[in-house]
Amino acid sequence: MKNIHHIRTVCLTVILSFSLVLSAAPCLFAEEAKPAVETAMPAAGPAKPAEEEKPAGDVTVAAMSQYLWRGYELSRNGIVVQPSITIGYKGFSANIWGNLDTKPYLAGTGDTGHSSAWNETDWTLWYTKNLGRFNLGFGYIYYALASLNRDAPDRADVQEIFATASLNTLLSPTFTVYKEISHYRNWYFLLGVSHTFEFSKMASLKVAASASYLLSTYADAALFNAGAGYGGYPKFDGSAQATDDRFRNFHDGNLTISLPVKATGNLTIAPSISYVFPLSNDAKYEMKGSGLKGVSTPDDRDSSFLYGGITMSFSF
Repeated sequence: MKNIHHIRTVCLTVILSFSLVLSAAPCLFAEEAKPAVETAMPAAGPAKPAEEEKPAGDVTVAAMSQYLWRGYELSRNGIVVQPSITIGYKGFSANIWGNLDTKPYLAGTGDTGHSSAWNETDWTLWYTKNLGRFNLGFGYIYYALASLNRDAPDRADVQEIFATASLNTLLSPTFTVYKEISHYRNWYFLLGVSHTFEFSKMASLKVAASASYLLSTYADAALFNAGAGYGGYPKFDGSAQATDDRFRNFHDGNLTISLPVKATGNLTIAPSISYVFPLSNDAKYEMKGSGLKGVSTPDDRDSSFLYGGITMSFSF
C-alpha cells in the first residue's frame, strides 16, 4: 500500500522548490552586456512591408494504453485513439479533440469485449496574449460525452471556462483555473511545470509535473450513483462510497516523460509515459469510487495509474 501522505508531501515539496528556483531565475539568466561595435550605416532604402501573419495549426493522433482525465480512469484493457485538430490565428485558437475506445468497459458489467466506441468529443476556443515574460489566456471548453459502452447510461455534457497564466522562464510554470458551469459545478486549480532537454535538432527529452486542487460546489450522492453525471463531485468515505459532502482537497498529481523526435520539418513523433496518483486520502477514495478498473467493490479499485503511448503531430 503506497503512503499517500508521503507522495503528496513530496509532490508539494517539488512544486515549492520550483517556485524558489524561479524567484532566482532573473539573476541567473540576466544577459551579459554586449560590447559596442562601430559599423558603417547602410544606405537608406525603401522599408520592407511587414510580413502578414498567417494561420497555423497542427493535426495530431495519439494512441494510448489508457484514457486518464484529471485522475479519473475512463478506459481499461484496450488502446484508445485520440485525434485532434488545432487552428490558430492572431492569438485566437480553436481545437477539436476526440476519444475512440477500442475496447469499452464499465466497472460492474464484466469485461464483455464490447465493440469500439467513440465516446467523447471536446470543442475548445481560447485566446492568448504575450506580455513580456508572461503569457495570459482564457477560453471555453464544451465536452460532448457519450456512454462509455453500449450498456452504460449516457453521461451529461460538460461546459467549462478557464483562465491561464504562464511564465517564460526556467521550468515554464503554468497556473490554470477551470470553472465548470453546467452540471458538475466545481473549480479545478492546476499548477504545472516542465523542462525540455535538447539532445539535438531532431530529438529532445521533456519532463513535466503537475498538481491540482478540486473545489466542489455541489454534491448529491444519489444522483452521482445513478451514473449520468448529475451528482457533482461528492466526497467519498473510507469505503470509497459517495456521500452528500462536497469534495474540497488536493486531487491528482501527474508525472510525464516524453521523447519528441522530429521525423521531418513538420512531423513530430513522441512516445511518452505517465504516472497519475492521488494527492490526498480524500482523492484516493474518490478516484477508487469513480474508477473502472478492478472488482466491483469500490474500495478494491486502483487509485494510481501508469500508462503510456505514442503521439504523431503534423504542423502547418
